[in-house]
Amino acid sequence: MRLDKYLKISRIIKRRTIANEACDAGKVVVNGKVAKASLNVSIGDIIEVTFGNNTQKVQVTALTEHVRKEEASGMYKIVE
Repeated sequence: MRLDKYLKISRIIKRRTIANEACDAGKVVVNGKVAKASLNVSIGDIIEVTFGNNTQKVQVTALTEHVRKEEASGMYKIVE
């Protein structure tokens, strides 16, 4: 699954266009490397997203094409 799509479906970022812009601006890092929106995400990857001064670090636990809003947080695990 593409990185921008994963960020949108898991609701880490609310819109896919914003996820694309964040990737283009270098605010998304996957496994220690700045990632493009087209990167294929797999289970176990560590994603760091920078929002202003805050950074959220998550580990991918599931890849699902369609998920309900209540179940979206089950697609990742917050890592510290």
